[in-house]
Amino acid sequence: MAHDGTSRSQRSEQPERRQRRSDPDRARRILTAAVECIAVVGVAGATHRAIAQRADVPLGSVTYHFASIEDVVERAFGVFVDEQNHVYADLFMGVGSRHELMNVLVRLVVGGAARSRSAALGFELHLAALHRPGLRPLVEAWTLQSRATLAAHVGSLDAARLDALLEGMILQSLLSTTPVDESVIRSVLDPVVPQWSGRT
Repeated sequence: MAHDGTSRSQRSEQPERRQRRSDPDRARRILTAAVECIAVVGVAGATHRAIAQRADVPLGSVTYHFASIEDVVERAFGVFVDEQNHVYADLFMGVGSRHELMNVLVRLVVGGAARSRSAALGFELHLAALHRPGLRPLVEAWTLQSRATLAAHVGSLDAARLDALLEGMILQSLLSTTPVDESVIRSVLDPVVPQWSGRT
């Protein structure tokens, strides 16, 4: 017991508590790091230690803020889906013709580094949801939001068709060992994209 009436264990906890209070964004940084970790090594490789290293925080910070690694992963996917909903909506901002809509859809399939990353994370989420029922409402809500974005341009029925087609095409593009032919993508999408109705 110290002269001030505190035990050594209590005094050792005080710097850590002060550090946590001075770093209010730490939990968010951990979730951001978890998203990046999943993008690089998948859910299976997203361990407490790997996430802590990527977030540049002590290992104990991860276990302090989150109940389990499953909790970290599920909440990280929530952050990812929220971000992707905004990104997806932004892609369709200003689309004013069928030609412009087709261009956006082709870019979704062909993509680039950023699209490959988000697609990989999306499929990691779908795969994880097969084994973790708690993730399925998140996947379902994401799907409905994506379809709502598409429906603003093509209607709800065609949006459901397009959404399913895009998922399959994006997966095939992601796994392809050769460059994707944009003309083939357009020819596959063309019969599914209805004539422009000016819904937006």
